[in-house]
Amino acid sequence: MKKILLVCDMGMSTSLVVKKMQEAALLRGLDIDIQAKGMQEFKEQIQHFDCALLGPQISYKLAECQGIAAGFDKRVECINMMHYGLTDGEKILDHALTLVA
Repeated sequence: MKKILLVCDMGMSTSLVVKKMQEAALLRGLDIDIQAKGMQEFKEQIQHFDCALLGPQISYKLAECQGIAAGFDKRVECINMMHYGLTDGEKILDHALTLVA
């Protein structure tokens, strides 16, 4: 099972995105655990996930998160702002899967 972490400031604004991604994964028959967490939990949580996507509102934290994740050999990128705004679970899931392939 792949595990994908979505990160935003408090872990709440990404919850709808998580739901849409889970629906997309289910339709594809993929066994994926997708969770949303707040930025304050990133350092302790990244080791338990295969990759992380940051919400556009915290894109300024990308370099910091990539540095932390590198210690666990994990990849971190930002969610495309348009995909996030449209809560396009399909495209965000596709993006996450490129990080763990």
